[in-house]
Amino acid sequence: MSRYDPNPFEEEETHVNPFADGTAKKGSGQSSYGGGAFYTTDVKAKEKELQAKEAELKRREQELKRREDAISRAGIVIEEKNWPPFFPIIHHDIGNEIPIHLQRMQYVAFTTWLGLVLCLLWNIVAVTTAWIKGEGPTIWFLAIIYFISGAPASYVMWYRPLYRAMRTDSALKFGWFFVSYMLHIGFCIFAAVAPPIIFKGKSLTGILAAIDVIGGSALVGIFYFIGFAFFCIESLMSIWVFQQVLMYFRGSGKAAELKRDAARGTMMAAL
Repeated sequence: MSRYDPNPFEEEETHVNPFADGTAKKGSGQSSYGGGAFYTTDVKAKEKELQAKEAELKRREQELKRREDAISRAGIVIEEKNWPPFFPIIHHDIGNEIPIHLQRMQYVAFTTWLGLVLCLLWNIVAVTTAWIKGEGPTIWFLAIIYFISGAPASYVMWYRPLYRAMRTDSALKFGWFFVSYMLHIGFCIFAAVAPPIIFKGKSLTGILAAIDVIGGSALVGIFYFIGFAFFCIESLMSIWVFQQVLMYFRGSGKAAELKRDAARGTMMAAL
């Protein structure tokens, strides 16, 4: 047997599939090519869409940053309501917004605002007991008016100006605080005395009203004396806050700045 003879046991070449003609191969090739082109086109369209969205987001971020920078340069501060935590109605963040050397003073001032709210609330309780004991509904309605007007008005008129003055070091805001806070102190002292003038005497739990009602009812008298004590404490704390803020105001040179601003305003008004 020759060395190069074919192996008699080797199978013949695989028969060509009669159905795999040239037309089928050509059609198959076209189908594959067309699907790939469609897929590539779809991916490119999605990439363009994502790039357009990304460009739009960048544009909006730049616009937002530009507005924030403009607001910051103008000295406008965006205040988000965060107090009290369970039902935010005001913006209040002494620890992060007030300089550390002024925080104690600001906390005590905040205590006086809360103290006034407590005084007016207790005033309603005491006057309600007096009404039940026969003093009439007029003093009760007045006590309600003192509370619903005094609590928000005190915040707007003197506590918020002081907070912003401490935060921005504005001489004008300090000046507004001093004027409004003197009215607050005057009211607290007046309420602690409760003379029967201007306000109907027994609508405030002052010493004169307490002496007057204790003869008719010991319980009502006790409630009024507690209210008198609250107004006294509020008056003393408020006077301390006024003195401390005034000392800081004078020591920081803001008094001279306020005088210059006032003189400049007068001059501009005259012109």
